[in-house]
Amino acid sequence: MNANGKPVGETALIMVDVVRGFFSPSGSLYYASAADIVPTLRTLLSAARGQERLVVHVGERHRVELDDFEFEKIPPHFPAGGPDSEFFDDIRPDGPCELALSKRRYSAFFATDLDLLLREQTISTLVIAGVKTNVCVRATVQDAFALGYRVLLPREATNSNRPHLAEASLEDIDRYFGDVVSLDRAIEALR
Repeated sequence: MNANGKPVGETALIMVDVVRGFFSPSGSLYYASAADIVPTLRTLLSAARGQERLVVHVGERHRVELDDFEFEKIPPHFPAGGPDSEFFDDIRPDGPCELALSKRRYSAFFATDLDLLLREQTISTLVIAGVKTNVCVRATVQDAFALGYRVLLPREATNSNRPHLAEASLEDIDRYFGDVVSLDRAIEALR
């Protein structure tokens, strides 16, 4: 925290699409293995909170009553204000170091003010976690790299309903865009 009580520092935690639509059995894009990463997400969040690190909870939200280019690939989903777009369980913003950010595309950076927000807080390293590895997580990691951030992606903190694509994405991310690390290494970076 700086003198004004604002979170600053070189590392932040970005939680990608930890929303009911993916994680709740009643969610429209729910897949059962999403539950596998919930304990890890809670551990990361607890570590970030314990160090008063900046945490950005990014959730996909759409205006389903209007045309949206993403709907050409995926049927209308996660309407803003609907239950699918709510953050899941206790993995939600809580306190002065955490905030919510809405996105309409796969990347948390595209057409949002995430980059500006992170730069104003002197963030240079991102621990990124959430779903789905091969879509929104990968797009966010790739844009983070393109913008000059060091990226750590804990292997235990992301997955997909298409495991073969998740594995290929982890390999690409580790080779080209960041570091796929253990949970312990990610927690160490948040200290």
